[in-house]
Amino acid sequence: MIELKDIERYFQTGSLKTYVLRYVTAKILEGEFVSIMGPSGAGKSTLLNIIGMLEEPTAGEYWFLGEGVHKFNERRRAEMYREYIGFVFQAYHLIDDLTVYENLEAPLIYKKVPSAERKSRIADLLDRFNIVAKKDLFPNQLSGGQQQLVGIARALIGRPKLILADEPTGNLQSQQAEEIMSIFQQLNKEEGVTIIQVTHSEENAGYGNRILNLKDGKIDA
Repeated sequence: MIELKDIERYFQTGSLKTYVLRYVTAKILEGEFVSIMGPSGAGKSTLLNIIGMLEEPTAGEYWFLGEGVHKFNERRRAEMYREYIGFVFQAYHLIDDLTVYENLEAPLIYKKVPSAERKSRIADLLDRFNIVAKKDLFPNQLSGGQQQLVGIARALIGRPKLILADEPTGNLQSQQAEEIMSIFQQLNKEEGVTIIQVTHSEENAGYGNRILNLKDGKIDA
């Protein structure tokens, strides 16, 4: 599903290059549940953003479903992102002037999902995440944990082939965190959704089947 070949990300000031990622090469098969781990500043979130087509690598090749993402223009990357990827951001990225319901509905409108199906999918996720009572509230009326739940629900609502999660349980209480990780595991095992998470938690990594360790911008074999 995903093949990274010598991916680099660096910033250049004059003749000085500051590397975030160096020579990252990896394959992730469809249906895997992979955790990216490593110390702070190792480049984990940058790598996830590149896989999610939100950042471009400075060098290297990125192949997704057999297509060369490194050759895409911005419009094509956006199309692929909307079609195949659900992203759980560490900082929620909810739209402030939309209600919870409208935040969940927005990606479905982009995908031109019919109204009746939109209502059904939203009702299902509101129930699954126990946030039915919050559907008419705005993000600033929610706690951090509740915003994270909405962010996760929004990532799942488009039924993506690939879920990318950046510290998905960082703002959740332990019971909520366990429930979310169980949902991810269920999606992976029962529905074949590929999941890549960045996490500091050994416990969260245990829900997956493989760990990529990043250190100083490189995969530590």
